[in-house]
Amino acid sequence: MSLNIKAFALAAGIVWGLAMLAVGMANMMWPEFGGSFLRVVASIYPGHVHDGSLYQVIIGSLYGLVDALIGGAIFAWIYNLFT
Repeated sequence: MSLNIKAFALAAGIVWGLAMLAVGMANMMWPEFGGSFLRVVASIYPGHVHDGSLYQVIIGSLYGLVDALIGGAIFAWIYNLFT
């Protein structure tokens, strides 16, 4: 059984993008929530800083979407290579 690369990549991108959005929004409401996680993510994604603003939450979510989209496509492609 092989994976549909486009579907897997899109699903991975949406899940990670929404996770980034959820943690960022929760951090805006409760500043102690997810701060360490968001600082690590900010160190990985260029141009994203953890300052608690809505703009940075959206930027982080878009970075997460694109990152997981590419990673999901690579994962599905490698999986299909071995099946």
